[in-house]
Amino acid sequence: MTTLAVATDTFSVFGTTATLLVGEPGTIAIARAIADAELAVVDLACSRFRPDSELSRLNAAAGAVTSVSELFAELVGAALRAARLTDGDVDPTCGRALARIGYDRDFALLQAAAPEARAGQSRARARRPGRVPGWRSVQLDRGRRLMQLSNGAQLDLGATAKAWAADRCAEIIAAETGSGVLVSLGGDIAAAGPPPADRDGAGGWGVRVTDDHAAGPEAPGQTVTIRSGGLATSSTTVRAWAVGGRRMHHIIDPATGEPARSCWRTVSVAAASCVDANTASTAAIIRGEAALRWLRDAGLPARLVRHDGAVETTGGWPHDPGPAGQT
Repeated sequence: MTTLAVATDTFSVFGTTATLLVGEPGTIAIARAIADAELAVVDLACSRFRPDSELSRLNAAAGAVTSVSELFAELVGAALRAARLTDGDVDPTCGRALARIGYDRDFALLQAAAPEARAGQSRARARRPGRVPGWRSVQLDRGRRLMQLSNGAQLDLGATAKAWAADRCAEIIAAETGSGVLVSLGGDIAAAGPPPADRDGAGGWGVRVTDDHAAGPEAPGQTVTIRSGGLATSSTTVRAWAVGGRRMHHIIDPATGEPARSCWRTVSVAAASCVDANTASTAAIIRGEAALRWLRDAGLPARLVRHDGAVETTGGWPHDPGPAGQT
């Protein structure tokens, strides 16, 4: 498929790479300005690495009732919904568990830290893993915009906030410009408005699905086309680091408080929204082999890659014969 020209802008945000595509090239500057404004307020609301964020203020409140903004309440509401839909497999109270294994700063800074410093800093934190406090430890009064954390809970919204931001940016850009748009935030993808057409009269956004969203087109993977909604990929291979010779990654199993031990290295899911897609892809990593039946029962198109590169698909995802290559 040869897609007619679209305008593209690539930039850094949330410690990852963002890509913005619009079907009307004349709207790219407006689209970027909207994205910058929306992403800035989301970062200020829920960054775990900013002492001035609402999330940091709530985590530091030691269980006290805290007033929050409408935006932050909406972001937390999305995280609690993800927890309900996955029976707690995608849990926002994993903040302390992530800090314990060394993920206590922006990922670029974590990678840049000396290995011996990471090991020394994190060994003490890694001594007492255990089940996270659980999403029911989060009390949210949306009407009065009040929140309280109990049982020592510390929030991390990484499993939903970036995907929520992609949905929000795509929706606002499409509404304000009238252009079709695709927003990718570190591989969390949302599309809205009319998709680009090709010379054969079909249309859609071509997306290369790989372990690492920043990899080139030659990387092992598969190219699929989406027209609307969301597509998200969760992987244990990219946001990974070593502590004391032990490999860590950012997807926490709430039952253990440790990086999930999964039969899948990468899971990609398409859904009606990026939040739903990322919720499902993250839960699939945590659920392991049981994710196949769960995704099939939900009717979600998904591509699941085992550690040896073998590929499984569900829900009408385009056939991929694999192997996808090894990492």
